Amino acid sequence: MSIKRDKKHILVVGASRGLGLGLTREFLRRGCHVTATVRAAIAGAGLEDYYEQLTLDTLDINSLAQTDAFLARVKSEVFDLVVLNAGIYGPRDKALGETTVDEISHVIMTNAVSLVRLAERLAPRLRPETGVLAFMSSALGSLELNANDASELYCASKAMLNRLTRSFAAAHEYLTIVNLHPGWVRTDLGGPEAPLDVETSARGMADVLEARAGAGGHEFLDYRGKIVPW
Repeated sequence: MSIKRDKKHILVVGASRGLGLGLTREFLRRGCHVTATVRAAIAGAGLEDYYEQLTLDTLDINSLAQTDAFLARVKSEVFDLVVLNAGIYGPRDKALGETTVDEISHVIMTNAVSLVRLAERLAPRLRPETGVLAFMSSALGSLELNANDASELYCASKAMLNRLTRSFAAAHEYLTIVNLHPGWVRTDLGGPEAPLDVETSARGMADVLEARAGAGGHEFLDYRGKIVPW
């Protein structure tokens, strides 16, 4: 599919549901071209009306083979914004001592390590001077705000993402980088009692990211643009 050069080109990694799908819809509504990655084919996502603006691709960020293949497919693209949204909660009904090594590894790789490794390889694909790289984090990863939460593994994975992105930002000072806290949102991960709907969170995050274009630096911001302590 050819991309009109007057449209902003957005990459959303992890767009099959929840916040990733919400951000994909929001940027499509804003007239952007969106490349959205999913691990498996999706249907009934309400994207049919945006066929000319949307490229769907397959990517499991924990698979080096799939990552290599995906990067080969986008090697000629330039993105105005890259949102690395892929993430999982992990075992909900197990204490940390009951969690297996494989379960721990899967959460840490998916929520932190694989995202930063992918960012390293996507950095050259960002538009010079104005491109923005965003990581979907959480206030649950803030050591200052969240000292006592029971979701130990998930919180630790987000704290690790924040730490790794701080090092990544120090090595890529020319980039504008944002760690995002989407708020507590009604998704499969956030649960049905969360106060925010996906559309409100996605609209706010899209505003924040568009405002950061060309600003430089590395910030941890919520969906309203307020600073979240590391």
